[in-house]
Amino acid sequence: MVDVWLEVEANQYTAALEPIILEYLVRPMFGRATDQKIVEDNLVKLKKVLEVYEARLTECKYLAGDFFSLADLTHVSSTACLAATPQASLFDAYPHVKAWWSSLMARPSVQKVLALKKPYFQSSA
Repeated sequence: MVDVWLEVEANQYTAALEPIILEYLVRPMFGRATDQKIVEDNLVKLKKVLEVYEARLTECKYLAGDFFSLADLTHVSSTACLAATPQASLFDAYPHVKAWWSSLMARPSVQKVLALKKPYFQSSA
């Protein structure tokens, strides 16, 4: 099951999330404006993926089951960047996804990884 969720993360979740992060965080670093159409188009895609995650996380605590795995861990880096965008509250509409993300954020290992990113993207959360 871990491999299934790794595929979903790479080909669905991150594929929709990365353009949002690029538009909000990277383009402004180069003096370029955020393209709201790209953001909106990818938000539609990301919300569809989050609906799937919400359904899955009603059945178990983590994506691959009731155990923390690489399937969950691969979401940390890009999702932490989302917290530094105007879309930081996106998970509020998905209570199980929000609880899953909160449980990931509470892990000491995740906190150590995020501490390395702080100089680059400050989280608004």
